[in-house]
Amino acid sequence: MSKFSLLVIASSTAVFLGSGGYTLLPRELYDPACDIKGNISIGSGAKIYHVKSQEYYDATVIRYEYGERWFCSEADARAAGWRRAGR
Repeated sequence: MSKFSLLVIASSTAVFLGSGGYTLLPRELYDPACDIKGNISIGSGAKIYHVKSQEYYDATVIRYEYGERWFCSEADARAAGWRRAGR
């Protein structure tokens, strides 16, 4: 790749990020502070979120294809209709 191509890519990226283009992506995809796991129960369909201090946090895997997702705060999770896990 030529130096000119690298310069174009670097300047385009800088302009994109500088103009707020990163906001086109959900914050959950790029912010490591969004560490609340929104899980959907296979049996009941219940929407349950897990925080790091809970028993099954590490075992919970987020599967986007099932509608599961990450949240940045418990308030965000509750506002989206999810409830906190019991343990």
